[in-house]
Amino acid sequence: MSNSQSNPNNFLLRAAADLFPGYFALVMATGIISIACFVLEMKTLSLVLLVIDVVAYVILWLLLLLRLFLFFSRIKSDINDHVRGPGFFTVVAGTCVLGSALVIVLNQSRIATVLWFGGILLWLVIMYTFFAAMTVRENKPSIEAGLNGGWLLAVVATQSISVLGTLLASGFGDYREPVLFFTLCMFLLGCMLYLLLITLIFYRFTFVNVTTAALTPPYWINMGSVAITTLAGARLIIAASDWTLLKDVLPFLKGFTLFFWSAGTWWIPLLLILGFWRHVYRRFPLKYDPQYWGLVFPFGMYTVCTFQLAKALNFPPLLVIPRYFIYLALAGWVAASVGLIAKFSFKRSLVNP
Repeated sequence: MSNSQSNPNNFLLRAAADLFPGYFALVMATGIISIACFVLEMKTLSLVLLVIDVVAYVILWLLLLLRLFLFFSRIKSDINDHVRGPGFFTVVAGTCVLGSALVIVLNQSRIATVLWFGGILLWLVIMYTFFAAMTVRENKPSIEAGLNGGWLLAVVATQSISVLGTLLASGFGDYREPVLFFTLCMFLLGCMLYLLLITLIFYRFTFVNVTTAALTPPYWINMGSVAITTLAGARLIIAASDWTLLKDVLPFLKGFTLFFWSAGTWWIPLLLILGFWRHVYRRFPLKYDPQYWGLVFPFGMYTVCTFQLAKALNFPPLLVIPRYFIYLALAGWVAASVGLIAKFSFKRSLVNP
């Protein structure tokens, strides 16, 4: 194994060994923007993005499996790390967002169902492994060193299961109501996790020194996590006609969902200001980092969640937002893709001069 690692020509193994735990955010971002394009009648672009998403998902799983079997010590080290560990939740969210895209864009419910059950299994393993590791770990870092917006990926992973499950519920026949009960519980669990974590993150923002190096792209998950929570709530509101219990809690669902959409909207100007402060005022270098996919995803998710919220609340004026916000999401996706291609080409040139 050491020979494989040191061989400069073995690009695949080195890529697997160094795989960033949160790289499935690429799948999350591409999948949700594919959905956004589809609901906004950009069907051809939506299909192209979905194809790219499937290819990226397969490649990342290949690298993850190689890393799991050949470089398990690195995975163990990452899952025990307060900063890198939350990135593993992108595997769950990427799986379920891709499943949602397959249902919405291609009506591929069977494949999406397999991905949903796979996402649930991954959620169980990653959720309890990570939080157990964080609990029993000795020599824990301070909040300043160990906490960032990436922790909210636990919320994104949880809500992605709720969203996909609600989309698939009607296909389960007699089991439709248990599936909706499960997705409702996942929605509420995601809400609980957000309220717990965002309190610590807001404290981190306002009472602990924030440096340009510490203000990393995952802080955009502050908004992305409430955007997907809004989407999960909107999907449940739309599905309320299929189940009496959802009808009974409909006023609560509408109010709670609108609350989270408002919170997500509030975050956008603040995060833009902080980005300006970091890169323009403080001149922090703007270069490709896989964490930037965690910035692209919230733009796509906010587009989709606002579209679905307008539908769920029967409030068409909200539709003006996704019609323009989609272009910000696409611009971010293109910028991150160019950075990825440039970095990949540079690494290949080093391996094969």
